[in-house]
Amino acid sequence: MGLEERQATSVWRFYLLLVALLVLKTYFVYRFEFSFTLKGVGEEAFLVINSIGSIVLLLGIGLFRKRSKPGLMLAVYFILSAILYGNILYYRFYIDFITVPVLFQFGNVGGLSQSTVELFNFYDPILILDSVILFFILKRFKVRSSTLSTNRKKRTAVTGVSILLGSTVVALILNPLLFEKSYDRELFVKSLGSYTYHAYDIVFNSFTSITSVFADDTDISEIKQYVDKKEIEASSFEGVAKGKNLILISLESTQSFMLDEEIDGEQATPFLNKLKEDSYFFPNFYHQTAQGKTSDAEFMIDTSLYPLSGGSVFVRKPENEFFSLPEALNSADYTTNSFHGNDREFWNRENMYKTLGYDRFYSKKDFEVTDENSINYGLKDIPFFEQSIPYLKDLKEPYSAKFLTLTNHFPYLLEEEDRMIAIPETQEEVVNRYFATIRYEDESIKRFFEEMKAAGLYEDAIFVLYGDHYGLSETYNEALGDYFDKQIGPVEHVQLQKVPLIIHIPNEEGKVFETVGGQVDLKPTILELLGVKEKTSLNFGTSLLSSDRKDFVIFRDGSFVTEELIYTKNTCYNKETGAKTNRNKCSKHFGKVQNELDYSDKVIYGNLLRFVE
Repeated sequence: MGLEERQATSVWRFYLLLVALLVLKTYFVYRFEFSFTLKGVGEEAFLVINSIGSIVLLLGIGLFRKRSKPGLMLAVYFILSAILYGNILYYRFYIDFITVPVLFQFGNVGGLSQSTVELFNFYDPILILDSVILFFILKRFKVRSSTLSTNRKKRTAVTGVSILLGSTVVALILNPLLFEKSYDRELFVKSLGSYTYHAYDIVFNSFTSITSVFADDTDISEIKQYVDKKEIEASSFEGVAKGKNLILISLESTQSFMLDEEIDGEQATPFLNKLKEDSYFFPNFYHQTAQGKTSDAEFMIDTSLYPLSGGSVFVRKPENEFFSLPEALNSADYTTNSFHGNDREFWNRENMYKTLGYDRFYSKKDFEVTDENSINYGLKDIPFFEQSIPYLKDLKEPYSAKFLTLTNHFPYLLEEEDRMIAIPETQEEVVNRYFATIRYEDESIKRFFEEMKAAGLYEDAIFVLYGDHYGLSETYNEALGDYFDKQIGPVEHVQLQKVPLIIHIPNEEGKVFETVGGQVDLKPTILELLGVKEKTSLNFGTSLLSSDRKDFVIFRDGSFVTEELIYTKNTCYNKETGAKTNRNKCSKHFGKVQNELDYSDKVIYGNLLRFVE
């Protein structure tokens, strides 16, 4: 065997080693880091196979050249390992996969912080450092560039393409609507593998980025007709808060299960528990956020459109035309304001608020922020509300004022002197700390109400308090299960996505509304209470106050909840019993879910509201 032939053999073996290691590594990550629901040995085996084709082709970037380059193969191997690890970190908290928009908005959401550090595990370096060992193997055995036979390269390419196409065909047979439901990223990755998903994501986002260029007024007509048919008659609550100042309070990372929860006989949210008794309370209200989290919640409440499946509208489409809550209020002579104890650039709020029509944004620069009164992402909630009262006194009435709380933000850090409740002793410190920051948040709301009363601002206001998104992701279900002494399955997890919605109108009697709804419904609900009519509207949500409203809430991944059913992880469940039920009971709703999400996406990607007069 000649020198060139020996080198070619070494390169080929090195390539096969990289393929085998990456396939094995990817499978173990799928199996033990991602919480995929697998049904039988077939799906387990498919989890191995679905990544082979893309790995063979991607590592082939270094193989298929005129002279195969093992160094380039290793570089690709390292990049793919880094992408895999990036997905692990993201998935550990968000139970989701990185998209192209998330990468582009990284600088807008704060970058690396204590939140990221909290997600590291001791074994993580193994996932990346194997590239260093492979580099030494490359040098030790002097694996150098060489010329492989054309037939071998062709066979490798054909094998990779065949496996990729074959697994795609099988995936489509099992899930014919896979590409139409590409917003269900877990299903997509489980079916086609993470590397194929990322390739699709790049193509998809490249296409949607130019959608608005080719859009015209005909694209909005069908959507407008669909939304108009959803309109319902106003309820008897229309105008009960007419002329009052609107106070919106975003309860950071607050889930409804914390209401009425006690630790050692002490309530975690004593003030909110009391407040909801004298307010309109919605126990079946769900967050519908996606990768934009708090900004998604703001977007839905201000526009009654769904968030994008990837990235945040605040970052991706701040130049669009929207029919917003601030614009509707401005037309009714309200001044519109937002208060936030963090940087104004965070989530691109400075630009997006101008688009949405806010008159004034009070951000970190408008408050006195010191090391003593701030933690984690910004100003603590108690001094935040205290310092906001003087600004409220000076606002022209009627006004709306949105307050974004911060202290109850992952990873839930709080100094000992600010702790007002004992914390549980679960296996997860994040879960334990969550109880402490929730209690602090509740205390801050209590003091805010007291100061509003002392300043003479309480009686003339309507207070809308809502949870923006979950605080504890699926990652912490085991610890929560231990705390509640029950297993958190798919149905229980969906029910944990309920967030508080408390609408308090001074001197109005409290009432419980059992309707099933979500954040996309809050804009029409608020406008109905204020008696404000929009001159032009396109709302996917409907008022939560009407008895004619159908119980239905759609999540960004295509899951949904009705009065009787829960559809999640591609399975239909009876909501009351938690048992799996006939899929046909859920499938009759699939068309509506698909239409809602697709139509909303078209409005946003195409900037279609510019064509509505």
